[in-house]
Amino acid sequence: MTTASDPSYPAHWEADVVLRDGGTARIRPITTEDAGRLVSFYEQVSDESKYYRFFAPYPRLSARDVHRFTHHDYVDRVGLAATIGEEFIATVRYDRIGPDGRPASAPADEAEVAFLVQDAHQGRGVASALLEHIGAVARERGIRRFAAEVLPANNKMIKVFKDAGYEQKRSFEDGSVHLTLDLEPTAESLAVQRAREQRAEARSVQRLLTPRSVAVIGVSRSGVGVGAAALRNLRDSGFRGHLYAVNEAATTDLLDGVRAYPALAAVEAPVDLAVIAVPAERVPEAVAACGEHGVQGLVVLSAGYGESGAAGLERQRELVRQVRSYGMRLIGPNAYGVINTAPEVGLNASLTPAPAPIRGRIGLFTQSGAIGISLLSALLRRGGGLSSFVSAGNRADVSGNDILQYWYEDEATDVALMYLETLGNPRKFTRLARRTAAVKPVVVARGGRHTPAGHVVPGTRLPDATVSALLRQAGVIRVGTVTELVDVGLLLASQPLPAGPRVAILGNSESLGVLTYDACLAQGLRPGAPQDLTTAATPEDFRTALRAALGSAESDAVIVTVIPWVNEQEPQDDLADALRDAVAAYPGKPVAVVHVELAELVDALSPAGLTAAPATGPLPARPRPTDEDEGGYARPDVRIPAYPAAERAVRAVAEAVRYGQWRRANADAGQVPEYEDIDEAGAAARLAALLAGVGDGVLTLSEPDAAALLAHYGIRVLPTLPAPTADAAVRAARSLGYPVALKTTAPHLRHRADLGGVRLDLGGEADLRRSYEELTDLLGTPDELLPVVQAMVPRGVDTVVRSVIDPAAGAVLSFGLAGVASELLGDTAHRLVPATDRDAAGLIRSIRTAPLLFGWRGSDPVDTAALEELLLRLSRLVDDHPEVVGVTLEPVVVATEGLSVLSAAVRVAHPPARTDLGPRTLPSY
Repeated sequence: MTTASDPSYPAHWEADVVLRDGGTARIRPITTEDAGRLVSFYEQVSDESKYYRFFAPYPRLSARDVHRFTHHDYVDRVGLAATIGEEFIATVRYDRIGPDGRPASAPADEAEVAFLVQDAHQGRGVASALLEHIGAVARERGIRRFAAEVLPANNKMIKVFKDAGYEQKRSFEDGSVHLTLDLEPTAESLAVQRAREQRAEARSVQRLLTPRSVAVIGVSRSGVGVGAAALRNLRDSGFRGHLYAVNEAATTDLLDGVRAYPALAAVEAPVDLAVIAVPAERVPEAVAACGEHGVQGLVVLSAGYGESGAAGLERQRELVRQVRSYGMRLIGPNAYGVINTAPEVGLNASLTPAPAPIRGRIGLFTQSGAIGISLLSALLRRGGGLSSFVSAGNRADVSGNDILQYWYEDEATDVALMYLETLGNPRKFTRLARRTAAVKPVVVARGGRHTPAGHVVPGTRLPDATVSALLRQAGVIRVGTVTELVDVGLLLASQPLPAGPRVAILGNSESLGVLTYDACLAQGLRPGAPQDLTTAATPEDFRTALRAALGSAESDAVIVTVIPWVNEQEPQDDLADALRDAVAAYPGKPVAVVHVELAELVDALSPAGLTAAPATGPLPARPRPTDEDEGGYARPDVRIPAYPAAERAVRAVAEAVRYGQWRRANADAGQVPEYEDIDEAGAAARLAALLAGVGDGVLTLSEPDAAALLAHYGIRVLPTLPAPTADAAVRAARSLGYPVALKTTAPHLRHRADLGGVRLDLGGEADLRRSYEELTDLLGTPDELLPVVQAMVPRGVDTVVRSVIDPAAGAVLSFGLAGVASELLGDTAHRLVPATDRDAAGLIRSIRTAPLLFGWRGSDPVDTAALEELLLRLSRLVDDHPEVVGVTLEPVVVATEGLSVLSAAVRVAHPPARTDLGPRTLPSY
């Protein structure tokens, strides 16, 4: 018997998944304890579905059937169930078969697979999710193909197989469709999987942000407290759906003018979203009530969870398990709430009181409630409008990745602003950010750059500038402060992208113009000479000058500087009108205003009336940029962002310039090459053997093991032979062939040619014996030096190639020149994994010492094509195998033709529970 508590039970196969309609289900192995659940599940399946499964009327399962379907060895026979609560909603199983179609064991690599989905849950994408997971299980157990027999009338099941993206064969035999699926992942199957992931996760967020009914649980009768505040904000925001208040002591029909009930069960209508504001110890009771009532999602405002210590973290884990057991999703706990300004929704399920944010094109996500308050206040003060806002608190379930999935296809959101303390799943974040940034800007401010001792936010081993460069590679606009987050967001939400770095500057203050000019140079822009309109300039003078600058072919953006008029006779509204008139006439270039103590001008340039559309009408869509218009947007309204300092305006313009450049370059993002000689399966088998018996730590491979692993990916490490004595060194040299190199490999001397631990170009036995004696006399005994002999390779440029898994940035590929350049000067460049051919080409050209690779001062250029291929092969290895947590190739000698890897260090570990590889799954707790 196998139960969930048995050591043989594969607990790592358990996973929570988001289904097509945004609900969740849990996938887990079927055990002997599931007999009752299986029988109950089968009784709820229609006769038609049973017929499709068994090809004959099959009204009930026999005792033998139940035993067969609940007893598995998890190798040759595997069954998985999709569950909501404790009940099965679907099952899938495979049985390994031989060439004759009869039951078999390894090394047979084919299995027969069959599904059964409860009718009430068909159409939710359950079978597709189960196919992903059973396919991953099968590959883990050495199965390479699935075979399935499907009745021709079972169109839904045939479509599941057809749409999976695997290579398949179909034939019609004996009245059924015979399908064979090759389980090796393909580019198409991965694309299908990620498209389904995007639709499901976006739908799950959409259900949270567009409820037709909301219940607030924990509303005090006195009108004070978090629950009462949330209820008032929902009511005052003009929520278009049904609103209910829940208080167990409610004795009247109304609380704060809202229908009140003593329990959620007393609400006779459906409830889509519940806002929970009760003490943490009472939250499980409230969650259970929501689950029983069919609530789709929760916003938990209650505190006392992961932020409060170990006991609170365990309470948070149990909360997530309970919420998901009912198929719900959770924002929080310790959340500040959510806002959706769409006129057909009018949702303010947050602690933000009136005046609520106005409607606009900015999506805002924060992990911190305090930062959320600051950002909402800044946007409201400066006339910035929101499409949606999510403050996820401890983000135990819904995270920034989910929100990016939603914003990617949300037509009401043009700019995504995010305050993040961690990236969660870094691989997934950078993948989603890159895809989203290709159609709309993603601006991120990150906290936790310098993690205090004892703080819960994990730090990074990479310098902050490196993290910024990696995010920029994914198209993310990284800013340093929440003020910059708002500054950049306002410009991107209201202005077209600049076509280049040329900036025209005009205004009524020469000094302010010069400051702006200097700031442009500091940001790498190309400013023109400031045009001084003098302090006597009128609004008409500004209109004329701005029209000329916008119409000029010599500028890509314009910054207008304004100081108060001495006589104070010029109305600021007139100036705002003049500037907007000029922008309306030439809408293809961005404009920013730098002002000195002109608060009324700020209000006039971005009035609420221009940001918020009429409550009854649709918000004008902001067309996405095309190559033809260089990323420009056309808008029927005209808003111009204003800044109280030149540096802030210029920084915003510079970020828009860099993002526009990334967009144009990203039109051809490059490819991750396929190399026919890569042996992914062989590398996986070797890693499994190396890690067998290894605990939770990191294993540093021996040099032979490291070389063997790298060889599976076409990376050859030049062999070395140990030389514990001079005679052994001579024998090694004869084996390798002269000339040779003699090196010490002691840790304190490794890669330190400057300390005299390396002798090169030893052409014969006499040279070798003399060098051996010199080394041992100078540096220590052979036992201390660990000398080795290695064949000489063609001269070239010594480089270093590395890949590491960083806790904050994910898998990173690094490159630099060996020695002082990278170690002392930090001249190292980085790219995210997986790297494309464009990434590899850019990586080697990004370091300051790159000219040494391309024929500096008359030297011969080296084989950069071979270097790029090495980088791409290493990127593939790390991306394909999360067990590989660190690789250092040093030195890599790049010659005029080819290259040589002289030494390799590889570290491996069991893969983390959360990766961006394999079948779709939510983070586990």
